[in-house]
Amino acid sequence: MSTAVSGHSTGANQRRVAFATIIGTTIEWYDFFIYATAAGLVFAHLFFEPAGESIGLLLAFASVGISFLFRPLGAFLAGHYGDKLGRRAMLVITLILMGISTTLIGVLPTYETVGVLAPIMLLLLRILQGISAGGEWGGAVLMAVEHAPRDRRGRAGSFPQLGVPLGMLLASGVMTLMTGVISPGEAFLEWGWRIPFLLSIVLIAVGYLVRRAVDESPVFQEIADKKQQQKVPVVELFRKHWLLVILAALVFAGNNAAGYMATGGFIPSYATSDAIGMERTDVLLAITFASAMWFIFTALAGILADKIGRKRTYLIGFSAQLLTVFPLFWLIDTGSLGMLYLAVGLFSVGLGLGYGPQAAWYSEIFPASVRYSGVSIAYALGAVLGGAFAPTIAQALINATGASSSVSMYLFGMTVISIIAVLILRDRPGIDLSIKNQAEQEVGATIFDKRRGVSTDDAVKVGV
Repeated sequence: MSTAVSGHSTGANQRRVAFATIIGTTIEWYDFFIYATAAGLVFAHLFFEPAGESIGLLLAFASVGISFLFRPLGAFLAGHYGDKLGRRAMLVITLILMGISTTLIGVLPTYETVGVLAPIMLLLLRILQGISAGGEWGGAVLMAVEHAPRDRRGRAGSFPQLGVPLGMLLASGVMTLMTGVISPGEAFLEWGWRIPFLLSIVLIAVGYLVRRAVDESPVFQEIADKKQQQKVPVVELFRKHWLLVILAALVFAGNNAAGYMATGGFIPSYATSDAIGMERTDVLLAITFASAMWFIFTALAGILADKIGRKRTYLIGFSAQLLTVFPLFWLIDTGSLGMLYLAVGLFSVGLGLGYGPQAAWYSEIFPASVRYSGVSIAYALGAVLGGAFAPTIAQALINATGASSSVSMYLFGMTVISIIAVLILRDRPGIDLSIKNQAEQEVGATIFDKRRGVSTDDAVKVGV
């Protein structure tokens, strides 16, 4: 039976897809997080020094957020061409774009050398990173989920999700090696920070070879064979499914805002500030530990999503997140390294459980003909609403109030918004994802939509 007919590929190909998606997303997010970590540690000094320490740090964190504003552009472009030309081509293009941008950051001159041109070039390359990140995720999750059997979509969809904590683990691990062993102290400021960016060129070569070896998604192959691609998928998406895009974005916003406390560089910056006084390398090791915990609970969430549903898994994850947003900073404020490990470890439980089911659920709520556009744009908008300026907002709240509890209140509010969106969306595990089932996919994705579609096969049986 062909993949187009069966709806999923062979076991051997599914393993190749899982490997390719996890390797590719790990490399993509390593590149993305290297920037965020460097922004919290050295970019204020190297690129924004004339602004002063406090404003320079805000500008450095704002440069992290700027890229998020361009994620929707990457999502629109990759979604459009991914729904018309295929998932695999977009994955390769976005990977190359991210790698080139990251490598070039590693050779940039600093403000001391070329003045204001330095931060301008830095921002331009960060924007290219944002465009790449906006387009990459949707293709990776659809390759994973659309190749998978119905009863294992949650687990299959967690593989590209695992690339995010793995990318953070790799980024924080490399940064720790540079600050603690290879280029400690002033050497890190002088040249050590560049090495993690330059390593990207090697990783991209590996990711390119892996992704080129993977078959196209069987769902898209079926769409192409039947010539049922939409002329302008994005227009069709917003004409019929704008509410789904908004709700899916809000689901992600709370998780992303919380995640960027660590991955966006705020916690490393806050913990190493004069107010807390921890060592840079010690804090990076704690973030590496948090990434490992995030990885474990993201993987667990994929398994749970297949057993108890995507919606229940999300609610468990967001409940855990609500319970830890205040203890997170209470523990860090003690200045104890052991308490920092406990804080970020506990916080990572909710992060993972609220991230693992996302790929499967997003794939199941959007119709086949606009699915790449739907999942990509919802993810990108959720990132803008959630993580884009979360570190900047957190730093501004600290500057204004002097109290870390203000950051906890912000995270609490974002999490509540996401819980409401989760409750409105309907769980649809096992729904046929193929283009022949487009009619059923078009309706019933929210609790307010009582319509029921009829699949092509069912329509033939009853003579519709």
